[in-house]
Amino acid sequence: MGKGRLEAFSDGVLAIIITIMVLEMKVPHDASAAALTPLVPVLLSYVLSFLYVGIYWNNHHHMLHAVGKVSGHTVQHVSGAILWANLHLLFWLSLFPFATGWMGENHFAALPTALYGVVLLAAAIAYWILQQAIIADQGEASVLKQAVGSDWKGK
Repeated sequence: MGKGRLEAFSDGVLAIIITIMVLEMKVPHDASAAALTPLVPVLLSYVLSFLYVGIYWNNHHHMLHAVGKVSGHTVQHVSGAILWANLHLLFWLSLFPFATGWMGENHFAALPTALYGVVLLAAAIAYWILQQAIIADQGEASVLKQAVGSDWKGK
């Protein structure tokens, strides 16, 4: 498959995730400022998740931009392993709206917040797996491998 299709599909999924999160926020039927007070946890959880999705989108874009750049030549395809690793990442990211909504609606109660943390951890692991799949496919001379190197922050 071409790298462009993978990027377009991923961008579409991430856009839908953000759309679902914002549509989950219910508008108060009262025009007073006091009507917004109960929505503060929902809004805060949305902002947090929006930032996380934005960071994943940005990093994903830069990582896929490096795909295929090996030793001065460019290859525009991705392997099946990369496709499945990317789908794995998108699965965990697709749970953000549920975890975000549950956490916000329950004012950051322990169990919903713990689930949110589990989803964040699983997405981070899935991102690392995608990164490793790309490096394995592209080899040690890949731009991504050079960028990541042995940097713990990059991992």
